[in-house]
Amino acid sequence: MFVSHPLIKEGTIEARLYQQVILASATRANTLVVAPTALGKTVIAIILAAHRLSQHPESKVLMLAPTKPLVSQHAASFKKFLTLPEEEVVTFTGSTSPEKRQVLWESARVVCATPQVVQNDLISSRYMLNEVSLIVFDEAHRSVGDYPYAFIAQRYMTQAKHPRILALTASPGGDEEKIAEVVENLYIENIEVRTESDEDVRPYIKGIKIEWVRVPLPPEFAEIKVSLEKALKKRLKELKRLGVATSADVNISKRELLDIRARIQRSLASEATPEHFSALSLIAGCINLAHALELLETQGLETLNRYFLRMQREVRSKATKELLHDLDFLRAVRKCANLAEEMHHPKLEKLLEIIKKEDLSQKRAIIFTQYRDTVRKLVNELNRLEGVSAARFVGQASRSKDDEGLTQRKQLEVLEKFRRGEHNVLVATSVAEEGLDIPKVDLVVFYEPIPSEIRAIQRRGRTGRGRAGRVIVLIAEKTRDEAFYWSSRRREKKMREVLARLKRRFAEVAPAVQAATRKSSTLDDFFESSITIVVDTRELSSSVVRELLSLGVISKPKRLEVGDYVLSSRVCVERKTTEDFLQSIIDGRLFEQAVMLKRSYARPVMLIEGDSLYTRRNISPQAIRGALAAIAIDLGIPIFFTESEAESAALIAAIARREQQEGGRYVEIRSEKRAATLKEQQEFIVAGLPNINTTLAKRLLKEFGSVEKIFTASKEELERVHGIGEKIAEEIRRVITSPYEE
Repeated sequence: MFVSHPLIKEGTIEARLYQQVILASATRANTLVVAPTALGKTVIAIILAAHRLSQHPESKVLMLAPTKPLVSQHAASFKKFLTLPEEEVVTFTGSTSPEKRQVLWESARVVCATPQVVQNDLISSRYMLNEVSLIVFDEAHRSVGDYPYAFIAQRYMTQAKHPRILALTASPGGDEEKIAEVVENLYIENIEVRTESDEDVRPYIKGIKIEWVRVPLPPEFAEIKVSLEKALKKRLKELKRLGVATSADVNISKRELLDIRARIQRSLASEATPEHFSALSLIAGCINLAHALELLETQGLETLNRYFLRMQREVRSKATKELLHDLDFLRAVRKCANLAEEMHHPKLEKLLEIIKKEDLSQKRAIIFTQYRDTVRKLVNELNRLEGVSAARFVGQASRSKDDEGLTQRKQLEVLEKFRRGEHNVLVATSVAEEGLDIPKVDLVVFYEPIPSEIRAIQRRGRTGRGRAGRVIVLIAEKTRDEAFYWSSRRREKKMREVLARLKRRFAEVAPAVQAATRKSSTLDDFFESSITIVVDTRELSSSVVRELLSLGVISKPKRLEVGDYVLSSRVCVERKTTEDFLQSIIDGRLFEQAVMLKRSYARPVMLIEGDSLYTRRNISPQAIRGALAAIAIDLGIPIFFTESEAESAALIAAIARREQQEGGRYVEIRSEKRAATLKEQQEFIVAGLPNINTTLAKRLLKEFGSVEKIFTASKEELERVHGIGEKIAEEIRRVITSPYEE
């Protein structure tokens, strides 16, 4: 039996009972659907889209997904199943120009897009969401923190005439606070959970057999482990002595170490002491050592050796320098280097043994691993086996010069070859975990367990889709592998308990989530009630522009040569976080930017955002005060301090409103230097003399009355000006009177 609907192509979608039950809920309320990958969550979205488009014929559907390959995949599905003309199903990604997106939006019925693109378009007011009758948030577990999903949902519930949200995920996580955040951010009113064991689901599950294969570590690994643990224990003992750590247990996790670092940084904000800086350096060394131990136990010597080599090439911190002088650490480095080429991790041998037994002429396998170095090693070793064609599948970005990432176009090419059977083994990092439609995968191997229940569920979901599948988890005995495995199991169990509790709560209490007051019904109305500023495109990643939109400020993105926010023809704001402010002192950018700001705008403003200006970096407080004084006094640029992005947005909005609505000024970008007044030109010329800043230039001009008289003044006459001593006067006369030599 197939779904029958005027907007769904006949005979294309099977009518499954559990999908119909979920749809019945989703038509009435904003719904979070939690279900394994193979259960057709996308099909639910397509059927609901058809229902909403029929119910509201003039409306649109927006389908959001985190990556370009996923967006393309969803667009192909809508075209495959819906009777809409193909040109009415469009994709918005970073490769689609803003101008083209604005045009396509008008005629589209279904838009499949990445959230970053939609967020930028909403910030720039290229279109509004008032005509959208359904937004689908794929991989909805991402709807936490600053991820664009929350912002888009808020704008949607504010603007839409007929709002409905469908959120899809294989797992929202095991943390109750994060699940609650997803529910709140997406205005969820109902939760539908399905598992492989549910009665209405079981007929459609092909079955997944999970095996755990344990392998012992060789004695040579143990020797390296002992040396690394000795180096780690020394640092943990010192942290305990400083009162920062409560234990010197070498089994401490990286997560615990990061929590300790966060506590130290919070303490620094209120009181900076030498002990605090020492503790920070120690904890950085501990994190490096914990990572090295993880690589040793879970990946092997070749990957660990690459990590050691990178540390030696890129000595960037005091912690790294100290490690490279620690005899225990150096012992581990030497031992690893000697054995790296000849000794593999026993998991590699076990993996090759497993793959040899598989008949890959008609089957497909995906091997997941955490690290790109391991991906490269596994692909090389697997391709030596008869009948195996292995391909690497990694993301775009890479911090390593030795390992180029794959562009999204290349990723799609690899997947297509995998589907066609040109490759029968895919060795992948986390990029293959989310959502990608990879049919007929018979075997999934976890090269190492992972503590994240979300990622474990997603990895398992790559198999058991078209036919029965197997999952094999390789575990190195008595190592972090075992801890990660049990952590994932516990978190998955907790996730199901939390979801069941939330579902009961929704069932017992009428939905409390209401759409926000709709302030604007059309884009024209919105423009009439708003003010407009120009924002540097590099600022779009901050939440300042999102906060500005909620305050009625439209941000037009443009790559700016000077400043970050142009608020009027005379006001431009340079926004710096405390970290960026301090770094710009170190690398010399600060004064260059400040001078350009001053020359380009009549009323420049510098905004410093955040706390701990005197404790974040090892910079002399006197140097920081000197920089602030030079900007405020010498250049005359007012400095504002804010605590958060929200406070920065509120200040920028207040200045912009004052300039435009009260002052009647318009926005004008001054990429070229504005025409300086005669007074400013005179000050600029004099300030070019050696050791003369703007303040001294003004004093000299006031004393002598003109630039010419300053240039003809004697050394003794120059010395009469306050702040001009004998040495400065001599240097000025030397520069003025010395002959020019090419």
